[in-house]
Amino acid sequence: MSDTAIYAERRKRLQSQMQSGIAIIPTAPEAVRNADAHYDYRHDSHFYYLTGFAEPEAVLVLVAGEQMQAILFCREKNAEREIWDGFRYGPDAASEKFGFDAAYPIAQLDEKLAELMGNQPVLYYPVGADAGWDARIIRLREAVKAKSRSGIRAPGEIRDVREPINEMRLVKDAHEQDIMRRAATISAGAHRRAMRFTRPGRFEYEVEAELLHEFCRHGARHPAYTSIVAGGANACTLHYVGNNARLNDGDLLLIDAGCELDGYAADITRTFPVNGRFSPAQKDVYEIVLAAQAAAISAAKPGMRWNAPHEAALRVLAQGFIDLRLCRGSLESVLETESYKQFYMHRTGHWLGMDVHDVGEYKLDGQWRPLQPGMALTVEPGCYIRPSDSVPRDLWNIGIRIEDDVLITAKGNEVLTRDTPKTVSEIEEVMRHE
Repeated sequence: MSDTAIYAERRKRLQSQMQSGIAIIPTAPEAVRNADAHYDYRHDSHFYYLTGFAEPEAVLVLVAGEQMQAILFCREKNAEREIWDGFRYGPDAASEKFGFDAAYPIAQLDEKLAELMGNQPVLYYPVGADAGWDARIIRLREAVKAKSRSGIRAPGEIRDVREPINEMRLVKDAHEQDIMRRAATISAGAHRRAMRFTRPGRFEYEVEAELLHEFCRHGARHPAYTSIVAGGANACTLHYVGNNARLNDGDLLLIDAGCELDGYAADITRTFPVNGRFSPAQKDVYEIVLAAQAAAISAAKPGMRWNAPHEAALRVLAQGFIDLRLCRGSLESVLETESYKQFYMHRTGHWLGMDVHDVGEYKLDGQWRPLQPGMALTVEPGCYIRPSDSVPRDLWNIGIRIEDDVLITAKGNEVLTRDTPKTVSEIEEVMRHE
């Protein structure tokens, strides 16, 4: 199936779920960085999922019912602007290439919407996502209401279009799975490169540069999120992004980084010794986190509920914390009192896809939802030990997280990021400095 057909099929699925009504789905606006410079543009994920169209200033309109339509509004061709800003499709070429029923200049959006919204029972759009769009929708709906004496009715109901799209995006099709495998492979190579490069005395940002280089040279121009490159005590800050400290002999380095490829994210975390050899204390903690991750991955399979990997990891971690004298009492008491949260305060994963923290509900009707083939998630237990009088000194400032990307399959799961060194022996072998 061609890319155009894939996006068209998704639009039809959404229209079928709508049954009737009109959906308005804008892409993301451009954002000014400073003065007249913009941040690198990144499309809205919902919009791109349904169109494959990556230009800014674009809106998708879907009409459901007996006469279904898929309409794109986008920038017009403009030879002068293309000299400055580069190629743009324009409505005619975009309609043909991306398989829309019609396409119009973005300047005609309000005029056309006032026509298209007439006599539609339901209006779908991303409610509350953008105050400007909220106001625009209200204004357009009022304009349609003003035509009531002509027998034209405005939509009587407004629904959030993201809800059905989120459920569609939660289960990845074969096309998406292939892209995510490539993103995982590129990211795994970047982590191996970072391990080989790391030495005492280098700076965190130097290691970050190696990651970005590897992403870019394989066609992934951007990271999926700001890379975390955290040496020593910095690894105990979960979202550390300073990436400017010197790496010290004897410390661990935690790297949480993944590329974005064709709109899809990879998300890998590895923790390894700056000097290439784990100390006994570091190895003890690392093996506990590694065992917790193995237990969690084993629980990530069809029919198991979303929380099963977290619960499996938690039992291994809690027992490990007791063995390390970080927590006191029985396993059940540590779990019940949640005393483990001093050293492990986050959950064991999240959905993964076009967004690194991807869309999709984790519970249905108050129950953790069952996992099913095509769902993709991360599995990322950790342990973060800050200095404390109640903590053995040789464990101070050890921060470890191990994260892989896992695709649920009919027979179990596929670890997409399996090429990233993970065991103590694998890491030390990759880091052996000749």
